[in-house]
Amino acid sequence: MSNSFASSLGMRSGRDSETILSAVVPLLKLLSLTVIGLLLGHPKTRLVPKATFKLLSKLVFALFLPCLIFTHLGKSISFQNAAHWWFIPVNVLLSTIIGCVLGYLVALICRPPPQFFRFTVIMTGFGNTGNLPIAILGSICHSSHHPFGPSCHTKGVAYVSFAQWVAVILVYTLVYHMMEPPMEYYEIVSEGTEIEELPVADASQPLLVEAEWPGMEDKVTEHSKTPFIARVFNSMLSVSQSAFPDIDLTEEGTAAASGTNSPKSIRCLAEPKMVRRMRIVAEQTPLRHILQPPTVASLLAIIVGFVPIFKSFVFGNDAPLGFFTDSLEILAGAVVPSVMLILGGMLAEGPNDSGLGIRTTVGIVVARLLVLPLLGLGVVALADKLNLLVHGDQMYRFVLLLQYTTPSAILLGAIASLRGYAVSEASALLFWQHVFAIFSLSVYNVIYFKLLSYV
Repeated sequence: MSNSFASSLGMRSGRDSETILSAVVPLLKLLSLTVIGLLLGHPKTRLVPKATFKLLSKLVFALFLPCLIFTHLGKSISFQNAAHWWFIPVNVLLSTIIGCVLGYLVALICRPPPQFFRFTVIMTGFGNTGNLPIAILGSICHSSHHPFGPSCHTKGVAYVSFAQWVAVILVYTLVYHMMEPPMEYYEIVSEGTEIEELPVADASQPLLVEAEWPGMEDKVTEHSKTPFIARVFNSMLSVSQSAFPDIDLTEEGTAAASGTNSPKSIRCLAEPKMVRRMRIVAEQTPLRHILQPPTVASLLAIIVGFVPIFKSFVFGNDAPLGFFTDSLEILAGAVVPSVMLILGGMLAEGPNDSGLGIRTTVGIVVARLLVLPLLGLGVVALADKLNLLVHGDQMYRFVLLLQYTTPSAILLGAIASLRGYAVSEASALLFWQHVFAIFSLSVYNVIYFKLLSYV
């Protein structure tokens, strides 16, 4: 009996050590790629210039990542699967809501400078749901010991891609407006001129600005760096019109624009002021940016996957376009090393000067990387208990848990630069989050692998 007990202990310890290795080794591989990128892009060595990293990020954004999404999502998705996967995009919303609540608590407790209150909420709430999870899954599935079965990589990328469109919509709508520069930190130079920011931003933009949104500087609009919503609604906030001139929202202005001048037409056709304000804000929301190459690839993959004739024509060993799909898969193989090299080049620039404060920075890092994953464990466990998840699919659960575990989205740095708000703070915070994510991801990966081994 003692021998059997000892042997069972030995088997259990062996399984535990194997689980730890299966969880940690893939992250060590990613860390190695990141270190290589850091050495190549370090200012003291500069073996690879920043322009090369920017070019590589454009290739990832416009070519490699869309190929990966199309080949894996299109191969996996169908009407039946989409009906089973409904909780994946819902989980993105849940993780964002819980993260924003945590960010609000961090802002209340740590008391950042007033102009960074919204920034604290955003950086805590919105995590990386795209490139980094795909890189983690690619490294895990490349290992021989993982609990996710033979179709590990295809299923994992399909799940991540199916959730990514929700995060993209949130970033280009809610985050875009929440990152609006605070009005009280702007001043009017003269009557009728644009509002200008008092602090002068550094002309040399960090690599993170283009890490996940290449060509962002071409998307700057007339109002992107101004407190536009505050200007539109300043009359409702009882702000002095002499201090902050409002945009023309009068009924006469509306009538003049439509070419009707009679009092009757003004009364009949005039748009309510609140409706007009909301319409102007909606017109300034960059919804057109949602249709980026990765999002277009997701839409095409869903269309092809939903139509059996299209799917059999594109995917499969006997598919007429199988040679083309295989070429896309070859290009897709460059995503993981490219993403990690770009991340290394970003970290090589080091943290910028930040006015956020050490206490708030630590609070965001702890809330995002330590507290939120614990809450995510509870959410996923509750959803599993309510039979909302696909039965027996460990990869499904792992992707759901991973959505709570990643650091803040690098895309937030590009949005900050586009809005001219907290650019240095975003760069510094993303740097420290990714440094500490090496340890937090390792710990939570071990926890996840142990839990999934019992599913």
